[in-house]
Amino acid sequence: MATVELTDDTFRETVEGNDIVLVDFWATWCPPCRQFGPVFEKSSETNPDVVHGKIDTDAQQRIAAAAGITSIPTLMAFREGVLVFSQPGALPAKSLQEVVDAVKALDMDEVREAIEADASRAG
Repeated sequence: MATVELTDDTFRETVEGNDIVLVDFWATWCPPCRQFGPVFEKSSETNPDVVHGKIDTDAQQRIAAAAGITSIPTLMAFREGVLVFSQPGALPAKSLQEVVDAVKALDMDEVREAIEADASRAG
């Protein structure tokens, strides 16, 4: 599966409507973003069961602001609509595959229990 451009109109639907979604926040003027682009594209081919979305932070400033993006590239991973990974910086292919494998291996019942426990402690 090739990467898909995400916009205000498609972001929420994509994240909530797919099991695993990786999102690359990037910009055309960013050299590390251009370096990471082919790695991300290759991952989309290696992992066709994972949606690989790209968000151009210049064109989609509302999404970038809502996601709290302060550095690019930033990679986020969502599983069943839940943000489970977020890290700025360009990853090498091996590290990106490790993130994908870790997200696939998550027990989402445990993740939701942890989120609920954190929320109850904070409240």
